[in-house]
Amino acid sequence: MKVLLTGGNGFIGKNCRRSWKRKFHLLAPSRGELDLLDGAAVRRFLQMERPDGIVHAATTPGHRNAPPAPDLAEKNLRMFLNFHECRSLWERMVVLGSGVEYDPRSYAPRMKEEALGRSVPEDPTGLSKLACARIGRGDAAIVHLLPFGVFGPHEDWQIRFISNAICKALFDLPITLRQNRRFDYVWVGDLVRVLEHFLDASSWGHDVYNVTPDEPVELIELARLVLDVCGKQIPVVVARDGMGTEYSGDNSRLRAEIPNLTFHPLRDAIADLAGWYRENIGLVHREALLVDK
Repeated sequence: MKVLLTGGNGFIGKNCRRSWKRKFHLLAPSRGELDLLDGAAVRRFLQMERPDGIVHAATTPGHRNAPPAPDLAEKNLRMFLNFHECRSLWERMVVLGSGVEYDPRSYAPRMKEEALGRSVPEDPTGLSKLACARIGRGDAAIVHLLPFGVFGPHEDWQIRFISNAICKALFDLPITLRQNRRFDYVWVGDLVRVLEHFLDASSWGHDVYNVTPDEPVELIELARLVLDVCGKQIPVVVARDGMGTEYSGDNSRLRAEIPNLTFHPLRDAIADLAGWYRENIGLVHREALLVDK
């Protein structure tokens, strides 16, 4: 199968490339090789390559470690529409969204896919990704996947909690969090296998799926697990008392779609990631860990 992967140099894209280099005929052009905001360039590329499937993981970053992007929503919409307008040139498309599409103002524990769109996000990332899901709705060849929290090698260790906690533990620095909350985290390797399913499947039952584990986990519990795995006894500092809003999604629909789906045990995944950071400790700068973003 010939698969076009967008965002191949990002966190999830790098993990897809590593896993799929022998499984698929993988196309992962860089931004310099294919400008996804250029509709004519996207059409020419698709006419030349004719991919069987597209995994659209590219997005304009809007997190706190990214430069301001006032046109973020427009860029995300334009990238998706440039593919959507070339519908005859590809067979299927798997689009990566996130739990922010449910709108943080309306979060409830274990959000179900049926709640999507009941509250329109103010956040430009959530707004644009929700709009993409609505545009693709009803097309049996487009599926929209909603992972909430994803962790693994190549994520931004300065701001992503599990990687940040591991790196601080390795440098004997206190682990910090703004407030404890329950959170859904999926190991990036499990997300990659879910993506593979939707590339390989002849059809699927719905157009939107949460990609979440069976149970959310408290951030405090994750911090303690990191300390245990790393063999450290250092403080865990919580800035605010009480519990923050839960960020979790119901995975019943995904479980019905992939009955044999298994999730990498959380402790094993954290141990794997800690091992990866030990081997790549040169990528981490202690001074940057002293500033909580």
